[in-house]
Amino acid sequence: MRKLFFLIPLLLFISSCAENVTETAVVQDKKFKWSLVTTWPKNLPGLGMAPERFSRLVQEMSSGQLEIKVYGAGEIVPAMGVFDAVSSGSVQMGHGGAYYWKGKIPAAQFFAGVPFGFTADEINAWVNRGGGLEIWESLYLPFNLLPMPGGNTGTQMFGWFNKEITSLESIKGLKMRIPGIGGEVFKRAGGVPVNIPGGELYTALQTGVIDATEWVGPYNDLAFGFQQIAKYYYFPGWHEPGSMLEFIINLDAWNELPTHLQSIVKTAAKAVNQDLLDEYTAMNNQALRELIDVHNVQLKKLPDDVINEFRVISKSVLDEIAENDNQFKSIYESYLKFKSEVVSYHEISEDAYTKIR
Repeated sequence: MRKLFFLIPLLLFISSCAENVTETAVVQDKKFKWSLVTTWPKNLPGLGMAPERFSRLVQEMSSGQLEIKVYGAGEIVPAMGVFDAVSSGSVQMGHGGAYYWKGKIPAAQFFAGVPFGFTADEINAWVNRGGGLEIWESLYLPFNLLPMPGGNTGTQMFGWFNKEITSLESIKGLKMRIPGIGGEVFKRAGGVPVNIPGGELYTALQTGVIDATEWVGPYNDLAFGFQQIAKYYYFPGWHEPGSMLEFIINLDAWNELPTHLQSIVKTAAKAVNQDLLDEYTAMNNQALRELIDVHNVQLKKLPDDVINEFRVISKSVLDEIAENDNQFKSIYESYLKFKSEVVSYHEISEDAYTKIR
């Protein structure tokens, strides 16, 4: 009886362990099927192919345990409906640009493109190594979302125009597709900012709904055919100096994944984040040469006084938002601190080198 007294608890413990091992094995082997919606047209070079590559990497690394089907803008949700669809759990994942959600989270714009802000390398460093990712995650937590860097286009072009920009007077009343804080700066300079999804831009510019548009850079702009309906191509892209894209994941779906699949998703996102920047760096110059040499596009630099005025207005806009939004202010302080440090170093490293080479 004494032996039996000790044996029964031992058998119960072994049985419990066996059940837990079985449950763990089931979770580890369970297959998951996700839907990923994007703000981009399906299979658009660069932007649209980044989530496709991400999906393929996850499929291969997980040996098919996690399958992610990618849907372009409008296939199951509108381009600007990505945030809400992922937040609500209608789909598990999205890919887009954080500044599209400025109406919900003004501070989200720091994780896309801020006028006269970070370059691609600098925003990657701030997000991945400078505390930015933790801030970003806390920012999206109330919306049941987990954000991750999802690519970068590098410094963009200012955009396409059918009239020359000779002064700020040229901006007055001009209807231009330009999102985010850059759009607010453009507005205060006298222009009329319009936020239109990429897939609608060609028709909008062709029919006069807008007078000008920025999109990305030569690689994507050539693919969209803007050279057929606009004459002047302006630089530099002061409004988006290093535009980071984002993956967003529904937190409930994320928490259902075993840790090894979570690691695979994170690794694939990191790979795509760098790969997309490499792609734009490699392809933009080729596309620009075609725009100029084949299509006779006139490449023009914005006048210095216009750039300087945009810089002044940009600081004013950012400072004003920070005064009225404590969350924005807190992130702005982190952003400015890192920017001051990285710009100071780049003055004697990258910037100094590009000036002498």
